[in-house]
Amino acid sequence: MKAKVPENPRKNAQRVLVIKLSALGDFVLSLGAMRVIRESHPSAVITLLTTKPFETLAQKCPYIDVVDADGRPRKFTDTVNLLRRIHKSNYDIVYDLMGNKRTCSYFQALKWMFLRRTPIWNGTAKGCAFYYPNELRVKTHTIERLCEQLECAGLIPQGTSETGDAPFPDFSWVHEEFGHSSEHQPEYFGLTHPYAIIIPGASGRHKCWSTENYAEVAKSIADKGVLPVLIGSSLEIDIGQKILSFEPRTKSLIGKTNLFQIVSLANRAKFVIGNDTGPMHLSTLAGASGIVLFATNFSNPEIHAPRSAKGKNVKIVQAFSFEDIKIQEVLEAIRSLDG
Repeated sequence: MKAKVPENPRKNAQRVLVIKLSALGDFVLSLGAMRVIRESHPSAVITLLTTKPFETLAQKCPYIDVVDADGRPRKFTDTVNLLRRIHKSNYDIVYDLMGNKRTCSYFQALKWMFLRRTPIWNGTAKGCAFYYPNELRVKTHTIERLCEQLECAGLIPQGTSETGDAPFPDFSWVHEEFGHSSEHQPEYFGLTHPYAIIIPGASGRHKCWSTENYAEVAKSIADKGVLPVLIGSSLEIDIGQKILSFEPRTKSLIGKTNLFQIVSLANRAKFVIGNDTGPMHLSTLAGASGIVLFATNFSNPEIHAPRSAKGKNVKIVQAFSFEDIKIQEVLEAIRSLDG
């Protein structure tokens, strides 16, 4: 006999767990889904299971009440402790927005350890109450995928974007939280003239257009009276130094900005240009026009492309490999941006 599918507790839920471990691009794209979960369970204490790099962002997020940043334990004993924490918390429902092998294994292990007494679960783990077929998640953009996943749990996501009713991320809460802080103003970084942001790095150097090409782009931007501003992680300082040596009119903020400052700076930039990387997603969602470079042998822009906010343009320049992306193509994309 087929097991009866439980009902989503919705407004009656008191404890809800959301799982999203990484990476930055996927994390920020999932904020729309987190908003829908918050709106669907207004009285619940919502806990986010994540990892250390996203702890500060999650703590400020208005959709989350409690942050557990130990979502990817390395030791077996720590994993067992995590599973016990989930079990003892007695969540009314779990939304696994990660949906990878690790988080699916959490569901299966909970069933095994606690004799099938698992919370109502929404995700790609086989056997869970609100199952979203795993084969669909690798063919669909994150925003639409999470919309479909929440629909499997009986929620009706709504948002405003080119994707219609998909739950679109909204960063207005960042502007409300930090909008008047001096550390989030362009002037704090010495930016007193029109500027454009260049994001020349990525989580893997193989996902990057060449430093020399970005230096040429910086020169072209500077020639038009716009300040090229580099952002990225501290691991990419060498990239910034190479670009600066070629075009000294560039300003490097690599390793000097946090995620909230990137949102503030991007919102006021003329445009942002960079690789398929987390800060690029953050920037276009914050309100910047953007140009994103894709090597399709590494990633598919139909699935991974950053999305725009406030009706701004996001243009994709793509080729099979980064070596095939020509500087003139990128410069033409810059010229074609509105505004």
